[in-house]
Amino acid sequence: MFITRESDYAVRVIRALAGERRLSVNEICEKEELTAPFAYKILKKLQKAKIVKGFRGVHGGYTLNRQTDELTLFDVYSAIDPELFIIECMNEGSPCVRNSTDTPCLVHQELVEVQKELWGLLRRKTLQDIFDRK
Repeated sequence: MFITRESDYAVRVIRALAGERRLSVNEICEKEELTAPFAYKILKKLQKAKIVKGFRGVHGGYTLNRQTDELTLFDVYSAIDPELFIIECMNEGSPCVRNSTDTPCLVHQELVEVQKELWGLLRRKTLQDIFDRK
C-alpha cells in the first residue's frame, strides 16, 4: 500500500471544507487546486464514509459531517482505500500462501507488526492537530 494521490487529495478536500459552512465542488477545487472530476470521485467516497455531507440544488455543495478534531489520517485514507494494507497478504480476503499454521511465514508475521504500527501512527493525531501545526 502506498498512500495514493487520491488519498492525499481527500485530505486536501477536507482541509478546504474545514471551518466552512458549505462549499461547491468548484470552490473546493479552487482552494486546493484539484480537478472537478477527481474531486467528485473523492467526495463520493467521503460521503459514503459519512465524513462529508452533500447537498443538491442551486445552493448545494458539501460540508463536513465530522469535524477535523474527530478525524485522523487513518479515517480518511481508509475511506478512500478500504483495503489499506502495506502488502496484499495482510488482507484476510487474500491470505498469504506462504503463511500457514504448520509453517508460519516469519516475514508475514513481521509485516503484521509493521501494519499495526503504521495504523497506529495514522491514528495518533487528529486532522485538526495536523492543520493547526505551525
